[in-house]
Amino acid sequence: MALTLRQIAPKSIFGRSVLIIILPIIVMQMIVAYIFFNAHWATVTANLTESVAADVAVATQLYSRDPTVANADALDALLRPDMQLSVRLKPGETLPTARRRNFFSVLDKTIGRALSNAIDLPFWFDTTRYPHHIDIRVQVNEGVLQFYAARDRVFAPTGFVFIFWLVTATILLTLVSVLYIRRQSIPIRELADAADAFGKGQDIGAFKPHGAAEVRRAGQSFLKMRQRIRRHLDQRTLMLAGVSHDLRTPLTRLKLALSMAETKEDIAHAKRDLDEMEAMLSAYLDFAHGAGQGTPEDLDLGDFVIGIAATEEIQATVAGPVEIEARPQQLRRALMNLIQNARKYAGEPKVVLEMTDSHVQIHIDDAGDGIPEHMREEVLRPFARLDEARTQNIEGVGLGLAVARDIAQVHGGRLKLDDSPEGGLRATIQLPR
Repeated sequence: MALTLRQIAPKSIFGRSVLIIILPIIVMQMIVAYIFFNAHWATVTANLTESVAADVAVATQLYSRDPTVANADALDALLRPDMQLSVRLKPGETLPTARRRNFFSVLDKTIGRALSNAIDLPFWFDTTRYPHHIDIRVQVNEGVLQFYAARDRVFAPTGFVFIFWLVTATILLTLVSVLYIRRQSIPIRELADAADAFGKGQDIGAFKPHGAAEVRRAGQSFLKMRQRIRRHLDQRTLMLAGVSHDLRTPLTRLKLALSMAETKEDIAHAKRDLDEMEAMLSAYLDFAHGAGQGTPEDLDLGDFVIGIAATEEIQATVAGPVEIEARPQQLRRALMNLIQNARKYAGEPKVVLEMTDSHVQIHIDDAGDGIPEHMREEVLRPFARLDEARTQNIEGVGLGLAVARDIAQVHGGRLKLDDSPEGGLRATIQLPR
């Protein structure tokens, strides 16, 4: 039962707030209506119906003293003006066998009980046939004595007025509550949109905290957190850029000195070490720049993937054209990292583009040895270096897959590793449409 309620309950704060406010209002109005009808309206209606039933019983007794049409007409002339009760004799007729039920069953029950207590003869009544009268018939020896009683004499009409105003008040309170809650939920939605944009490396625009005190406080805390994160990223970039710049100068001098020295085997090894060190510095600096650079733009992902595959001279299977919003340079960087990583450790990979209604997937498949399932999460971490794993985009640097994952996350997607149909590893970049 709890699981069912959890599934039915609204997921948004707007829906839950509306439910919290509207549900008590509806329950309260139902309780008030129930108490009113049982404690007041039903009592008043019972008193009225007993009065009408008593009048019908008296008229029946007066008729039984002189069971003629003339006497019935005389009773009609006597009762119609002041008591709003019409009497007519239908000689030779019998009571109907069927009766239509009133929507308010309590009215039928009350009239039936009152007539049963007041009249000993068989009777029949209908509260639905006429809009302003109640049809009551009593079986007598000569036929059927038919009475028409004004509806206002049988039940209190103020009950419907009360229900009308009760429903009207509920609707008005609901509308006011919905409008108020809607205004309160707007700042929360704006804060969520700003946080989502910041997480994707986009500009949050002219976001300004407003709304309730708690929401303003959350918005201000978000802006302070954003400033701290940006300051941290700037410091990281400056630090790595400075380190790279400072180390490039002695590396350049060493490379120049080695190039002028006589060629020997140990000098060749030193040159290779210097080249690897320089490549490592470039990778660190590239990683420090982050994955959120560039401006998002509309991109035909099908043509984009085909272009990369043609440049790298690998096989590509594209389901069809699909338009998404992406940063082309960063997305190209992620795909090149995955392609080069697969090519280095497993030969020529294949690129497959698939799409669904909600997202697109770019698969990089290879036929290598793959990566054990328990190690796949580890290889996505920056600077991860596992024995016999394929984590490096550049020799000695464990940043290729980490950079690709960051770029996928900046685009609102993710990078996942799985078994490839080719027998090796499948690296998949999944992006929202």
